[in-house]
Amino acid sequence: MELVTLLQILDSSVRLATPLLFACLAGLFSERAGIFDIGLEGNMLAAAFFSAAVAALTANVWIGLLAGMGASLALSMVHGLASITFRGNQLISGVAINFLAAGMTVLIAEDWFSQGGRTPSLSEFGPNARFTPITLPYAEEASGMGPLGQIYAELISGHSILVYVGFLTVALTWFILFRTRFGLRLRAVGENPAAVDTAGVSVVGLRYSAVAICGILCGLSGAYLATGLQAGFVKDMSSGRGFIALAALIFAKWRPWYALMACLLFGFLQALSLRPDAVESIVQMKVPGQLLDALPYILTVVILAGFVGKAIPPRAGGEPYVKER
Repeated sequence: MELVTLLQILDSSVRLATPLLFACLAGLFSERAGIFDIGLEGNMLAAAFFSAAVAALTANVWIGLLAGMGASLALSMVHGLASITFRGNQLISGVAINFLAAGMTVLIAEDWFSQGGRTPSLSEFGPNARFTPITLPYAEEASGMGPLGQIYAELISGHSILVYVGFLTVALTWFILFRTRFGLRLRAVGENPAAVDTAGVSVVGLRYSAVAICGILCGLSGAYLATGLQAGFVKDMSSGRGFIALAALIFAKWRPWYALMACLLFGFLQALSLRPDAVESIVQMKVPGQLLDALPYILTVVILAGFVGKAIPPRAGGEPYVKER
């Protein structure tokens, strides 16, 4: 395989891994606090629609981004209300949010735009209606300076701002969870909420904070899907990425840096499905396109079936906290 082809595949891997990374980190915050959120898929879908719709109506991608984050945050608060305040079943709440988002987005899109449940292409509304690639300094000059220059020009440069924000969010997540008092309390409330409550810290407040952070990160994920990776919203455009992000979270054993590597792996598999010619040149045989398309989902099933080693979730995960009288 030529270096140019490899860099193109890796470049696609980074782009495709970004929405998974945001969603995976969102689940990380939520589950570390003891709230299992199966509704990542629904949050992403709602954020994707509202970011694309508002960006189309205002011709401003930043307003669209805020709208997407607001929609995802609202659904996360619904999940928090059902799971924390009313102590409902967290899995059922998440599944309900997924169904709600899947139906609501298509219904509103048809009412607003009458295009079969999709939004118009954001390319029609000018360059400010979507996130465009950023060319880093000296990228053009570096492209002719050997392999390292090509890596800088083709792989590191040329992504939208949300891609770089995604990678910075990994470091920020690690710092918050493992180097701050808030992070220590957040991890503690997912392991032993009674001990946190005894120390005089609000379990409900911490869990709502985690759910809110989860909503914001899912909003970034969905907004990138509709305004960065693509130029508009289409029905069910998240395509199971929320569930893949959950699988990546389990694969990463609820750790930020491992989550980055897991999401890059899933992104690489998705990128391979877009370049069957490169795969066939390596294996020297024709590979069915359907098999390449299914690779990320096959790996998801393998991970969830427990074939990658034992992953121990937070001990209080999925259980509502009832304060002792």
